Amino acid sequence: MPHSLRICEKRATMADHRISDIALDETTIVHRNAEIERERAVAIADLIDENSFRLLRAAELGYGGPYRVRLAVPDGRLSLAIETEDGRPLQTLLLGLARFRRPIRDYFAIVESYYKAVRKASQHEIETTDMARRGVHDDAARLLIERLEGKVELDFATARRLFTLICVLHIKG
Repeated sequence: MPHSLRICEKRATMADHRISDIALDETTIVHRNAEIERERAVAIADLIDENSFRLLRAAELGYGGPYRVRLAVPDGRLSLAIETEDGRPLQTLLLGLARFRRPIRDYFAIVESYYKAVRKASQHEIETTDMARRGVHDDAARLLIERLEGKVELDFATARRLFTLICVLHIKG
């Protein structure tokens, strides 16, 4: 086992398989409105509060977490730079975003409709829009789990929150 991944006489527990810190590459974000900023803040807070994330390659080498993750979108690909809690690099995962383009576009369209509905629509219209938003979000979370298969084990709620943050990275102003 590499020295940088040794754990001092400590076995990884399920509680260690989590993200303890997450950051977004703010250089790719040009502008965020108040609603999107609120979505980002809630997703980060909820993710840090409760998540399940296990980097399989690191686990094979004896490191079970917790992890620090930095999300970025260089050259049209999603980058998840994953480090130990004390900042030692573990692995950077790159995912093509082609299969995420439509869910991201649909998510933004529905979020915009949702916030318009909240201001003017009936309760029934708000609920219908919110159901559509959850449906797109759920489908994208399943896609993210699928794309990370064999690299990362994560639960559905964690995938949903990560998808929200991936969307935030795609705001171009």
